[in-house]
Order: sequence, then C-alpha cells, then structure tokens
Amino acid sequence: MLGLRKMLEMETYLKHDDWKIWEDHFHVDKNEVTESIMSLGNGKFGLRGNFEESFTGPSLPGSYIGGIWFPDKTRVGWWKNGYPDYFAKVINSVNWIGINLAINGKILDLGTCRFTSFYRELNLKTGILSKTCKIEWEEGKYLHISSRRFCSVDSPHFAQIHYEIRLENLSGKVRLSSYLNGVVRNKDSNHDEHFWEEVFQMADHEMGYVQVKTKPNPFEVPQYQVGVGMKNSCTQNGTLIEPLEEIKSMRAFHHFDVPAQDGDSISLTKTVVISHTLDHKAENLYSYTENALIQAPAHLEEDHIQAWEKAWEEADIQIEGDLSAQIGIRFNIFHLLQTYNGKDARLNIGPKGFTGEKYGGVTYWDTEAYCIPFYLSSCDFSVAKNLLMYRYRQLPKAIENAEKLGFSDGAALYPMVTMNGEECHNEWEITFEEIHRNGAIAYAIYDYTRYTGDENYVKEFGWEVLVAISRFWEQRVQWSDAKKAYVILGVTGPNEYENNVNNNWYTNYIAVWTLKYTLECIKKYKKQVDKTEKWQAIIDQMYFPYDQNRMVFLQQDGFLDKELLNVDQIKEHRPINQKWSWDRILRSCFIKQADVLQGIYFFEEDFDLETVKRNFDFYEPMTVHESSLSPCVHSILACRIGQIDKAYEMYLRTSRLDLDNYNQDTEDGLHITSMAGTWLSVVKGFAGLKVRGTQVEAKPNLPSHWKSLSFSFRTVEGVKRIRIENERFEIKNI
Repeated sequence: MLGLRKMLEMETYLKHDDWKIWEDHFHVDKNEVTESIMSLGNGKFGLRGNFEESFTGPSLPGSYIGGIWFPDKTRVGWWKNGYPDYFAKVINSVNWIGINLAINGKILDLGTCRFTSFYRELNLKTGILSKTCKIEWEEGKYLHISSRRFCSVDSPHFAQIHYEIRLENLSGKVRLSSYLNGVVRNKDSNHDEHFWEEVFQMADHEMGYVQVKTKPNPFEVPQYQVGVGMKNSCTQNGTLIEPLEEIKSMRAFHHFDVPAQDGDSISLTKTVVISHTLDHKAENLYSYTENALIQAPAHLEEDHIQAWEKAWEEADIQIEGDLSAQIGIRFNIFHLLQTYNGKDARLNIGPKGFTGEKYGGVTYWDTEAYCIPFYLSSCDFSVAKNLLMYRYRQLPKAIENAEKLGFSDGAALYPMVTMNGEECHNEWEITFEEIHRNGAIAYAIYDYTRYTGDENYVKEFGWEVLVAISRFWEQRVQWSDAKKAYVILGVTGPNEYENNVNNNWYTNYIAVWTLKYTLECIKKYKKQVDKTEKWQAIIDQMYFPYDQNRMVFLQQDGFLDKELLNVDQIKEHRPINQKWSWDRILRSCFIKQADVLQGIYFFEEDFDLETVKRNFDFYEPMTVHESSLSPCVHSILACRIGQIDKAYEMYLRTSRLDLDNYNQDTEDGLHITSMAGTWLSVVKGFAGLKVRGTQVEAKPNLPSHWKSLSFSFRTVEGVKRIRIENERFEIKNI
C-alpha cells in the first residue's frame, strides 16, 4: 500500500504541498495535461490553463460558459425509431485571456522560446493561477514575465489578469496586445467547423468588446449570443500608457506601444466581463457589459480570495500524515466548487466541467448518484435542491423522451445525457438501454429528503417525478411465464462492458425500490394518483438473478456462463477498452464498473455485512475500474468490511486520477463528477459518516498511517465539525 503511494508520487511531474500544485520546469510534452489540471472556473464560466501569450506547442484552447452549447447533428440516427437527432456539446467560446508580446517586431512564442527558468502554480486556497518565467530573448538579453489570473467567485461575471514584464540587458520597442477573439473552434469539430457567427465588435480607449452568436441549427434549439468586454490598464514604471485600438471580424484589440530600456517594468491589468443571452436580452448585452466594467469592484481580487476562504471553511477536509491524500482531496473539492455553485438551477455538472470538451459538457446520472451528497454536506442545502429542480423542470421533456420510444400515460424516461431535457446521446446501447439512470434520479430525491429532513420538495415537486418514473418502470417490465416473475429485458447497467443483457440485478433492484418509495410518498403526502395497482405486484414478484452456491447476486442472467478470470491475469492487456475488440470485451467477465456493488452501496441498510463481503470479494477481482466512477464505490464498501488497504488503494486511484494521469487521458479534461467520489470515499468510507436529518452517526476506519482526519459538514441543526484520531472521534457544533 505504501509502495503504491510512493509510486504514484514519483510518476507525476507536478509538485505540490497542502494547498498548491506547481511545475518548476516547463514540460512541453505534458502541457495539455497541465492545462486541464490548472483550469479555473466560478460556476458561471471557466477555462483551461492555457497561456495568455502566443503558443505554438501542444495545447487545447478552451473557454466555456455554463449553459451555452450547440446541437451537433448525430451521425448514426437514420435507422432507429426515437433516436436522438443531435448530440449536444459545450462549445469553445470567446478567448478572453489573450495577451501577445512583441519586442522590435518579433512576437514571443512560448512554444519556441528558450526558458532559463519557469514556474507555473495553481493555488487551491485562493483560486489563482500564476506563472513566472525568464526567457533568453537573445544571447545575454532576457525577458522576465509574471502573470496571475482568476475567475471571480465573488462577482461571477468577472475575470481578471495581472500581467507584468521586465527587461534585462534588453531594450527596444515593446508592444503588448490585449485582445478578445471570437474566431475559435472545438477540437472535436467536424471538418474544422466553427460554431460562432459575427454580431459586432468595437474598441475605444475605455473598453474592447466582441459579441457573437451561435450559428443557426435545424433542431429548434435557441441561438445563443455571448458578449465579452475588456478594460485594460497598462503602465510603464508606474506611468499610464494610452492604448491603440483595433478591430477585426469577431476580434477586438488594445495595443500598448512602449519604447523600453534595460530594467523597465511594464504592467497590464485586464478586467473582463462575460455576458450572454441566458441572463440578458441580446440587445442589452453591450450595455450590461459596459456598465459592469465601469462599476467593476475596486478590490476584485481581494473579494475573490475572501469568497474562496469562506467556501473552504465548510468544504475543506484535513488529512494529517499523508500529503498525497491531502492534496488529492483538496484538488478534487476545489474543482467541484468552481464547477457548480448552485446559484442557477438551469445549470448542472458536466463530466469535464470547464476543463475540456469530452462528453460534450452534458448532464449524466453522475450528478444524482455521486455529486449531490457532496453539495448536501459542503454547501447550503439550496445548492443540492437546485440540482433536483433542474430535473423537475425537465420532466415534460423526459415524458416526451419516453413517448418517442412508445411509452404512455405520463411515463418518463430521463435522458442519459442532456442539456435541455432532450436525450442527445448517440450510442444506441446507452441511449435506449441504460435506463437505470431513471432510478438514480429517484434515489437523489430520497437522498436529499433523508439528509435534510426537508419534505417540502417531495410534496411540491418530487412526487410528480417519482410517479412519472414509476410509470416508466411499470411499462418497461414484463411477466415471464417461465420464471413466474417480472423481468426487465434488453438493458445495459452501469457496467457498460455488457450490453443488451436481461435482468441486470442493479436495474431490477432500483426499479423495485423506486416503485416502493413512490408508493410510500403517495401515501405519506396523501397524493391522488391513478393506476398504481400493478406496482405492488411488481415489487412482490420481481426476478433477481442469484447464485445459490456462491450466495452472490449475479450481474445479469448468464453471467456465470463467462470464463471467470482475475484482472491480474490480463495485466499486459490493459486498459482493455483500448487494447481489446468490443466483441471480446462483451464476452469477457471483466467489469468496467460493478453494478451489484453500486446497488449495495446505495441500499446498504438492506444487506448484512456477510452479504456485502461475499459480493465484494466475488466482483472486485474482476473489475478493471475503467470507469472513473468505479473506485470510490469499492473504497466505501472496502471500508465497511474492514479491507482498509484495498479501500486506500481505491481512494488513491480516484483522488489522484487526474493529478497522476492514471488513465492517460487527463489532457482531454478532468473527471469532475468522479471527483465527488473522492469526497465520498473519505466521508462515507473512512469516516463512515451518515446524516439523517438531526441524526449523525460515524463509524471511522482510517488508514493506519493517517494521524487524523477532520472536516465540517452541514446538518439541519447547522454546521458541525468532526475530528477522528486514533480510532477516537469528536463531533461539535461550529
């Protein structure tokens, strides 16, 4: 166990302490990974850790705005009834960080220049990305650069960059060009496609501004408009410099020309406001941006830092005795907090957040299954409630989605992936078969109500969602004369390495649980609901595959027909999703993410310790964990059955997944939703914390080398703090 931790520390090129992550040499071959790790956001917008300067090396430019997306036509939708017409994707938006530097007409390119020193740092405590470097411009002549930037958490339409250069043994004409650029595209664009069209741009001494709109689409998805404004203040040795303005199509520039001498210092502060038509009418974007820049807070950076301090007061987790574990959990919490703040119920949590384009930035069942517990404990309860309201407001679309597939009477099938409630996933085995997502949404209502004790959401909104989902389950099951039980055929469970299976245990279990919970809510809240007679029969007579010899639940019918191998037997062939054919994966026993253990984790009160242990010991050796959502569930269950070494191994895998680029895909963006699993591993796993309204319970079981674990969590009675040390713990009000 300790050897694994040391190995992971050695593999990463990044360095860290409790609160900071940095590189002290420029690793150009790792730059896209660094860009992902050092991404910034504030719940409204965010961007990857791209350089401000010109850079011709490997890079994935990315600036994203929550809720701004484009419906890209799906490529394989012509032969399946009910198939989505489009695949929603978050789109790269106006590049607002751009600052070009030229000396005597020669433009600085960080991809080709010679660094004599380089340092880049992400400060998790303050949410500030900074860099300092020294560049040999010509032999014996040097350029010093320092920059820092942030996306304001306190004033979430604002961002700011502080940029400074100093000349050493170097003189000549310096041009600093601060710009906004709407001529951008996505890395995954088809045929170099651009999603933005020109509206207008302007630049004067006071500000520069670019307004763009998404191109027309045939799917009745609204065209979005984005307006970005900048205000630049530039000084040479403290003396203000006036800008020269320039505009081009979808671009605005402020140029600062300075005759500079050896030792001169030139500083630029760039304040940016981002607005869009989710918040304002298109005709008002310019005036809003202009007024916001005029009235910009005087202490934008200080206010931003204080806002982060306040957030950390509740959300921080402190681990003594394990630096890797400590920075891992803080890194994950940092990105969760800057991805979603709960202030806008129209937004949700994309698997990559503001850190990349993969998965399209859409909403998955990850939110309900993994993220809501984090926000319940670490933020005001309204944050988690807004995640539930997101689904409630999309209930009509979920009913439409089910109707397209032949369901009726108000049955709802929530989409596997979505931006606006419509299904927009383009893989048939997931779009049509991975119906367990309906159960996760029902479970989230239960989880919120159980944790907060707040029954108003269920009484006012949630019961409608539960009834619609239950009507789907009623119609999706069918009676088997052969089994004398209800069955669910043709599904894909969370383990996507098995498609089109019958009687996936997890799907059957969560369907029955949903029906049972819905009936309880109808009775408790005295709701009048017709046509529920069949629900109890399904509850009483659902079929669940089970192996009497091993006394374990089976993933699905026919699972024991597979050759049951241990993952250790195929080490040289991993990851199998890259090295095996899909045909071979589907016929193998190897599990991307254990369905059975997911169900046992959700409904732990239903299973005794021996049952948990038997199922864990059976499935864990066959699980390749090639889903980022898998290790946290294993870590929590391993804690419950006392396998702490295995729990810690799984914790490191989830907490340092991106820091150590475990899956060799961090350059695409971070695994934001699985970061909530890191939090779950610590709080529900090692601390064994359970909150049920006013009832708080902890069953700690820490790794032996941890000296202590402490964190705060929110309850209906206020915020409490727990400290665990040497198998002793205390909980107190704060």
